[in-house]
Amino acid sequence: MATSDSSDRNQNRADVARPRNLHARYHAHVYFDASTIAQARELCAQAAASFGVAMGRVHEKPVGPHPHWSCQLTFDSTQFDRLIPWLDRQRGGLDILVHPTTGDALADHTTHASWLGEPAELNLARLGAPSADARPTR
Repeated sequence: MATSDSSDRNQNRADVARPRNLHARYHAHVYFDASTIAQARELCAQAAASFGVAMGRVHEKPVGPHPHWSCQLTFDSTQFDRLIPWLDRQRGGLDILVHPTTGDALADHTTHASWLGEPAELNLARLGAPSADARPTR
């Protein structure tokens, strides 16, 4: 997991899927640790205040499939095109998982997932059975 003082060497890697606005609803999970919790909390609070997105709890432990501490932002396609570039500019080295909420949690966290920063390996067993159709939707 990147920290606020690490470089963003992977920001332009071709093998890391960049977020694209292809769905109706989304989550962004901002990952942090003890040394970056204040930064993450401020980023999420600013996103909520500036873009009207819903800010979830600040989890100081891994929850669900997420291997790091995290805070969830919930937003829709009308907010995506302004929010995502802003998050990318403001994240200060924090890693952010962006995924749609299509009703297929496994596909959303794998096939449909994209990253701002360094991808993390998710605990996919927490998401249940494999998806029958994990192709991206438009």
